[in-house]
Amino acid sequence: MYLRTTKRKNKDGSTVEYFQLAHNERHPVTRKPVAKIIHNFGRSDQVDREQLVRLCRSIARVCDLTVVDPHSDDRGATKIDAYLAEGLKIDRTVELGLVLAIEALWDKIGLRKTFCDIARVNKLPQGFERALLAMTANRLCTPESKLGVWDRWLDTVYLPSCQGLKLRHMYEAMDMLYAHATEVEETVFFHVANLFNLEVDLIFYDTTTASFTTDYEDDPDDPDVSLRQFGHSKEGTWSTQVVVALAVTREGIPVRSWVLPGNTTDVNTIEKVRADLRGWNLGRAMFVADSGMNSQDNRTELSRACGKYILACRMANVAEIKRDVLSKKGRYTVFKDNLHAKEVIVGDGVRRKRYILCFNPKEAKRQRKHREEVVTVLERELESHSNSDASAQWAIELLASRRYKRYLRVTKSGLIRIDRGAIRKAAKYDGKWVLETNDDTISLEDAAMGYKGLMVIERCFRSLKRTQIKMMPMYHWLSRRIESHVKICVLALMIERIAERSCSLPWSKIRRELKKLQVTKFFDLNHRVCLRNEICADTRKILKKLNIKPPKQLVHFENIPPN
Repeated sequence: MYLRTTKRKNKDGSTVEYFQLAHNERHPVTRKPVAKIIHNFGRSDQVDREQLVRLCRSIARVCDLTVVDPHSDDRGATKIDAYLAEGLKIDRTVELGLVLAIEALWDKIGLRKTFCDIARVNKLPQGFERALLAMTANRLCTPESKLGVWDRWLDTVYLPSCQGLKLRHMYEAMDMLYAHATEVEETVFFHVANLFNLEVDLIFYDTTTASFTTDYEDDPDDPDVSLRQFGHSKEGTWSTQVVVALAVTREGIPVRSWVLPGNTTDVNTIEKVRADLRGWNLGRAMFVADSGMNSQDNRTELSRACGKYILACRMANVAEIKRDVLSKKGRYTVFKDNLHAKEVIVGDGVRRKRYILCFNPKEAKRQRKHREEVVTVLERELESHSNSDASAQWAIELLASRRYKRYLRVTKSGLIRIDRGAIRKAAKYDGKWVLETNDDTISLEDAAMGYKGLMVIERCFRSLKRTQIKMMPMYHWLSRRIESHVKICVLALMIERIAERSCSLPWSKIRRELKKLQVTKFFDLNHRVCLRNEICADTRKILKKLNIKPPKQLVHFENIPPN
């Protein structure tokens, strides 16, 4: 395809030139190339030159090229050419794309307006909002301590509105966030829910732990330093920690977060969650949680809080479930290849309970295969030792292993043996899970799919703690600073999830593509010039999906008058 010019001679001897968009096709008979006209632009002296330039640029954008118009009156380009020709020196190159997207989403979801309004009403410096932006953006870029944000990270990104921040501004901004956390979370969540039409009929709730490297727990009677308490962490260790509770929508957008003392058990968090969410007037919101939250007291609290709930049950520990639910005869209703379910009603009147028995054939096959492999390893291990005494070192290690101990037993004579009964018992639970709900209107499919959606909060916790935002380690000891740090991480999680939802891509890929957009700083005695590099096609697509206008090539120009 090419731009073709044709000429026509008038009777008065003048010549007229025409522009045509054409491409060559081979003639079916002569097999010679013949020009085929796709579009006529008209006479060359009447054609709109700017339209042709825009067409060139649109084609160049797809090909990841840049078109420079020498007749453009863009003063920025003139300055670029002029000053680069005069020998500007390169200062350094900093990141632009990632912080540009984070700042745009920060404004879009109402965080800037919310924090500025709080600062204005309470007569606080407006710079606190910029400090909170910097700390939140850092969690999504290269997580650092607050000192690291101020001392190292801000110099590696192009975020000019945050360049004047001091370290004390960040700590003071954290105190402001702590004092107004409830107002911020409620205002921002409902703004986001309206902006993105989020469904809040299901609220997923779970807890995790964040550990500290200290040998002493805080004084529980000290209001300023009381959160770090000894407890059993989710990683299986015993350490000083805090408990972080999180409620999210089915899309993984955080609703609200809580920071509780480290010795708080899961079943004791419901009362506070109930009180806080009830004050938000979420309407018909169904609470979804795992088996750690399932107790009689919690079910009562949840009924008061959100009205309806779906809770997982411990199948092997509840006699009623083993007796009446798992043994219930009848066909499963098949909704998908990996989701079968049937309803089981136990009791009458006030004692009536609605259980939903779910079955995943693919998961059952995987669990069965995994168990067979474990048993095979145990059989080989036992055969390799002539002495089967349970007090032997190798036997002690097997009995202490979380992987093998459930399939082992010790006989009355003190010998270690494979427990075939435990193997047959475990097979009854392959691919199954049991849900309990107090909502008689929710369908089997909605209940089962709703609980399967609980994995979204597990993904949120992974992002918070390990993969992206890295909530730990925490370098704070004051309770209000610990809570503010967690809230900042949750704000970063909200921005991450909104970006992923908008782009239909994981944050790791969004981050990788946006980091390619950078700014190079040039300087001499009288000038400061900031130029962005060329925007690649993938980066441009992400900016478009986020509804962010690409920055101009001349990002900043400053003329410094001589002294």
